[in-house]
Amino acid sequence: MTEKQEIRLAGFGGQGIILSGHILGKAAALFEKRNAVFTQSYGPEARGGSCSADVVVSDGAVHYPKVGKPHVLVLMSQGALATYGGKIRSDGIMLLDEDLVNLEQNAEGITVYRVPFTRIAEGLGKRIVANIVMLGAVTALAGVVGYEAMKQSVLSSIPPGTEELNLAAFQKGYDYGVALAEGKRPAV
Repeated sequence: MTEKQEIRLAGFGGQGIILSGHILGKAAALFEKRNAVFTQSYGPEARGGSCSADVVVSDGAVHYPKVGKPHVLVLMSQGALATYGGKIRSDGIMLLDEDLVNLEQNAEGITVYRVPFTRIAEGLGKRIVANIVMLGAVTALAGVVGYEAMKQSVLSSIPPGTEELNLAAFQKGYDYGVALAEGKRPAV
């Protein structure tokens, strides 16, 4: 049996959700030589509307490109929780931007990690890298792709001149995720 994982990243336009899905799929396909399919969905608004990025990663062939109930669900807005919160495998992993998403009760069987993606990015001076912080945390907590593959994918997907900021964002998210996995509550 081949290992297949379905991942959904969701939030609102302007958070870099679509780019994050592209980077994740690229990390799997180009830098780990696995099969990956990336699809996107977004509302009609240019910014602020809902959007999602779905990535299917498999060691074998991907026969269907759509994500049904993801293994990993990342929610970066309250609207994303309302739309996608109930659509996760019963043994899935959910990552929330703890400052933007209020989940009152954890669903049974689902592992929930609360990470201040946006606050960490603001601490670096640029809120716009919250999606890269998120990818660092996903790398540490979800086991979809390895550290080096994701780091290489981030570097190959960002504008020239932003490498230092984006690598710092990725590392902060990764370190925060590692601390959470160890049962620690890291400071921001």
